[in-house]
Amino acid sequence: MMNLFSGLSVSFQPLLPPWLLILLGVLSLFGLGLMAWRRARGLTWRVATLAALALLLLDPALVREDRHPLKDVAVVVVDTSASQKVGHRQERTDAALAALKAKLSQVPDLDLRVVETGTSTAGGKGEETRAIDALTQAVADVPRRRLAGAILLTDGQVHDVPDKPDSLADLGPIHTLLTGEHGEGDRRLVLVRGPSYGIVGKTVTATVRVEDLPAGKGADSALLTIRQDGQPERQVPVPVGEDVPLTVTVGHGGPNLLELSVNAGPAELSMANNRTAFIVNGVRDRLRVLLVSGEPHAGERTWRDLLKADPAVDLVHFTILRSQEKSDSTPIRELSLIQFPIRELFEVKLNDFDLVIFDRYRQRNVLPMGYLANIAEYVRNGGAFLEASGPAYATPLSLYRTPLGAILPGEPTGTVTEQPFTPTLTEAGRRHPVTAGLDGYGDTAPAQAGQQKAPWGRWFRQIDIVPRQGTVVMTGANNQPLVVLDRVGKGRVAQIASDHMWLWSRGFEGGGPAAELLRRLAHWLMKEPALEEEDLKAHVDGDRLVVERRSLKPDADPVEVRSPSDAVTSLPLVDSPDGVARGSLEATEPGLWRVKDGDRTALAVVGALNPPELADMRTTPDRLAPLAKATGGGVFWLVDRSGNGGLPDLRRVDPGQSAAGSGWLGLRANGDYTVTGVARVPLVPAWIALLAMAALLVLGWRREGR
Repeated sequence: MMNLFSGLSVSFQPLLPPWLLILLGVLSLFGLGLMAWRRARGLTWRVATLAALALLLLDPALVREDRHPLKDVAVVVVDTSASQKVGHRQERTDAALAALKAKLSQVPDLDLRVVETGTSTAGGKGEETRAIDALTQAVADVPRRRLAGAILLTDGQVHDVPDKPDSLADLGPIHTLLTGEHGEGDRRLVLVRGPSYGIVGKTVTATVRVEDLPAGKGADSALLTIRQDGQPERQVPVPVGEDVPLTVTVGHGGPNLLELSVNAGPAELSMANNRTAFIVNGVRDRLRVLLVSGEPHAGERTWRDLLKADPAVDLVHFTILRSQEKSDSTPIRELSLIQFPIRELFEVKLNDFDLVIFDRYRQRNVLPMGYLANIAEYVRNGGAFLEASGPAYATPLSLYRTPLGAILPGEPTGTVTEQPFTPTLTEAGRRHPVTAGLDGYGDTAPAQAGQQKAPWGRWFRQIDIVPRQGTVVMTGANNQPLVVLDRVGKGRVAQIASDHMWLWSRGFEGGGPAAELLRRLAHWLMKEPALEEEDLKAHVDGDRLVVERRSLKPDADPVEVRSPSDAVTSLPLVDSPDGVARGSLEATEPGLWRVKDGDRTALAVVGALNPPELADMRTTPDRLAPLAKATGGGVFWLVDRSGNGGLPDLRRVDPGQSAAGSGWLGLRANGDYTVTGVARVPLVPAWIALLAMAALLVLGWRREGR
């Protein structure tokens, strides 16, 4: 089909197959050539006759199309990533977008689409600015012949520009409007290597590097601030542009959070990339436990089995076999199965143990008072002590009447209650992480009709104590304190005022959470962060930052949340019966988020520790210049070097023409349309063609007959 002008064209519909027309044409040309060689008369009329015959066989017609013009589609991609919040970039972006909308809305044959990129952080997104992905998704439903082009409002830090930008040439000219300023500089802190695991009490080494951008135009040194698990910070000077090793000690089992920050550089865009953090998971080499049983009893084996069930526990267990009533002069070392190394355990190697347990111990003159004083001092210096009381605790032979009495939270009243009772959590116990959630443990058997089944099996003996200090998390007979937890100096103490926990382990009346309670007690005594009763935590769940504050008392105060770009938000928390108040908000930026509640601080990392989005926050045309060149677009600064600037002029250009110049950018005018109707009118009616052929034949015959 040949286009004559818009809406009109000439079409041909041959009456014979093409191969036959070609054959007839060849024969006709051969005949005409023969006549020309013989100089026959009437050649001109015969040529005219054959031309008329050919026109008749081709059946030409004039075609008129009813066309409906289609609007071109232009796309504006707005960068809303973290780097766009630096300085006045966001203000310039908003102003340029408003101006683009106002100007392009006045173009009658243009549809404008505005899309955003860089707002999502879930699943690793938000770590990069993926403006090209946003552009291709925005025009996925638009035919390429209708695309007028695209305008990117960004600082130039786009991370999904294809290696072969020519592949995007069919999208039309892609222009870039840069929102930043010329000659920007920035300082950043890079975590080169951060160890994931370390042995508790040992050191690990991380590697960091401070960089001033552009290179060679910053300072020679910087001040690095290190803070571990909310402890007092320390500052060290480090050289700029060099890898610096940092040695830190793994203080406890579980996550150890290391927060690093560096002071502002000579030219600073944002402090968001001046800090980072990493987590070292503390792994205990072996958990060393010293268990001293004051006498053989039914629950002694339970303690041993519970502790030996954990392969990570190194248990040293001694049972004092000599009864109180025995008065002969047989030396203790001759009664023992093995010699009790008192001095080695309680003087030389006491600090090597992570936990010391005294089970139904009574004074027997086996351990001198000086060694018991060593245990008290061991606790004050950060050790862990668990005392499981027996009947002797209510007598003059009680441990309370030794130097250990200064650290034990429960003072004996001198009485022992021997009656059935079910251990019950206190209000504080329902909120304390050691006992929270233990209610109903083992309640799998259905209750009898009209009866209420107790959640745990019963105990039958309790030593009456009066708590002088600490927190009572479980009560027993007559609502008397049963389990008390306390902090003494740098260490911790737990006291169980009964020797009947073994009934739970044996499954009596359904048993109870003996193993779980002992596990939590041991880990709380050894200061596991997950079991802190006053704690603040933050983590990322999907695209939300979740904050959890644990406290023994309900707390309705909000917490302060600081984003990587230093935007501060007050987040209210909702309290729950388990002692944890929770709240969440959308994590809109990649990087390090800080949550503060008074003196407590929690950190959470959204995305990668060193995301590309924060790696270099300077405005640059370098990433998008190849794309603009390949598609016929241009790169423009909204602010020039003198501080002036504005939006370049907008023009419509024909396909194939230049779409960018000094101070202007062009959007392609494609002129696409849809056909709503077609009318066909033959140019040569058949009867006219036949008459013309007959006339030409007659004229040719007359010419030849002369």
